[in-house]
Amino acid sequence: MHSKQNQLNAEGIRSALARWYSRHARDLPWRRTRDPYAIWISEVMLQQTRVAAVIPYYERFLTRFPDVAALAEASEPEVLALWSGLGYYSRARNLMQAARTIMDIGGAFPRDYAGLRKLSGIGDYTASAVASISFGLPHAVVDGNVKRVAMRLTNNAAADVAEVAGRLLDRKNPARSNQALMELGATVCLPRSPLCETCPVAKFCGARHQATVDQLPPPRVKPDAIHREHVLLIVRRRTGLLLVPSPRLSGFWDLPEPDAFGAAGNVRLGAVLGTFRHSITNSRYVFEVREARVRGTPAGGRWFNSGQLHEIALSTTARKALRVQAHVEQKP
Repeated sequence: MHSKQNQLNAEGIRSALARWYSRHARDLPWRRTRDPYAIWISEVMLQQTRVAAVIPYYERFLTRFPDVAALAEASEPEVLALWSGLGYYSRARNLMQAARTIMDIGGAFPRDYAGLRKLSGIGDYTASAVASISFGLPHAVVDGNVKRVAMRLTNNAAADVAEVAGRLLDRKNPARSNQALMELGATVCLPRSPLCETCPVAKFCGARHQATVDQLPPPRVKPDAIHREHVLLIVRRRTGLLLVPSPRLSGFWDLPEPDAFGAAGNVRLGAVLGTFRHSITNSRYVFEVREARVRGTPAGGRWFNSGQLHEIALSTTARKALRVQAHVEQKP
């Protein structure tokens, strides 16, 4: 299942993509700026995360940390609190480390690929994206969307995607060119049920001509899921809600589990409020949410009032559990 990459009509594809993008590009907040800091934040947030989910986080993050200096001065709990819910939290920690590195070398954002690549958490893709979009440098981006488009255009599951992306790059306008190719993958050349009838480069697509679109990219072999069951306790007093350091996510607060209190007599379980599911990589969790009365406070535990919950790095599992409780309380 392949066609030779040298048969790719790169010029035709570039022209068609440029026309299509000028008419159909989504109006996204990070496309209204060339500020390398803002572009960098958006690109890191968009890794492994849907655009719709990123937008409110992006806007809140830039409001609180509008530039490199503000982020460099922030504490980890502050940053994690604003990142809470986006997942892949090493991204947030790398942002902080990179911001501090930039300030250590004078505060100027690196303006070339090599300088960007030296920063914590910035790999080939992010360096290429920031270099091309912010500074107009001719570096082709390769993300999941670009890989899929390249395989289908060449009808080749073993395509040299970086080479294909490089040939498709408009070196006179790399910002538009890269974003157009990624936009095509995100909105038209979809993993399932691609919109081939409206694709601006359909006539250049080898997979469409050979009716192999649905076979590319080939399916990945996923590891077997690990299933786990846990109980989260909602413990309230006049002093607030009891939280403990998360056993699953460093730097975050979570609801305690029964074994956090040691001897069984220290916990009196109450009503079951409900259950919810949660996934972390290949682990599949089912959490039961229960009210409880307890004796003592577990190691590291703290009591938080409702106002403080918006200011701390609260885990997604705690947020989901509290929504379960709120739903029960709203029932007539």
